[in-house]
Amino acid sequence: MQQLIPSLLSQHGIFLCAPISLSHCRITRGYLLERAGITTGTAWMFAVPYYTTECDNPARNISAYAVSGDYHRFFAGLFDEILPVLRKRFPTNTFVGFTDHSPLAEAEAAVNAGLGFWGCNHLFLTDRYSSYVFLGEIITDAMVETPVHEPKICNACGACQKACPVQLSVERCLSALTQKKGELSKAEQELLLQQGCAWGCDICQENCPVTQRAKTRGSIYTTIPYFQNTALPHLTAKEIATMSDDDFAARAYSWRGRAVILRNLDILEKGEST
Repeated sequence: MQQLIPSLLSQHGIFLCAPISLSHCRITRGYLLERAGITTGTAWMFAVPYYTTECDNPARNISAYAVSGDYHRFFAGLFDEILPVLRKRFPTNTFVGFTDHSPLAEAEAAVNAGLGFWGCNHLFLTDRYSSYVFLGEIITDAMVETPVHEPKICNACGACQKACPVQLSVERCLSALTQKKGELSKAEQELLLQQGCAWGCDICQENCPVTQRAKTRGSIYTTIPYFQNTALPHLTAKEIATMSDDDFAARAYSWRGRAVILRNLDILEKGEST
């Protein structure tokens, strides 16, 4: 198991993987484990890189994580391939996969598993990909010997906070603003125009030295075809309005509905025309 899981993940372009005992994880949705019949065991944490060369497009007007297709679809396909192999190889054990809607505090578990470290921008960071990763885990009732890692943090250079227009304020977060429903106030519209992004915000990530080093090395770029083949870095209101329901549902911003991102694009496009 200790060799098979990393091997299976590497076949899908995923190279950051490490086990951690469930006893060392903070359980946030215990009912998901109960539903799977797991009370003790191991979580194999892994980080999926998603940054493509299209994310470097100067015309990009959405957050890098939303440039490619919805990552939940990638994980669904990944688990459909990997979990049956594990269940066949280890028939007496249970295996389940999660991302995002997880029974664990994922970033915390990933740090404790030794995959990366905390950034001052409150994001999970890796040396190889910086913060441009999606976290997932394969949880099993098998008990695997796992090392205990001391949580690490960045060197607190402050570059992310200095670059952030709202100084990393949770109350005024620009990413949250782009996802807010209803009409935006004049001040909120000004913030959106200042950011120039119709969905999300990457300012703190882009100015992080860890990101800059990963870009210089070229390690930041994913090799996973799903993210490369579904990249759409620049959006227009017309494009979103005419996108089929199926195509729209395949994008990360679809969960909030068309009205929100159309509102944002309309604000940006009107700002460009004045």
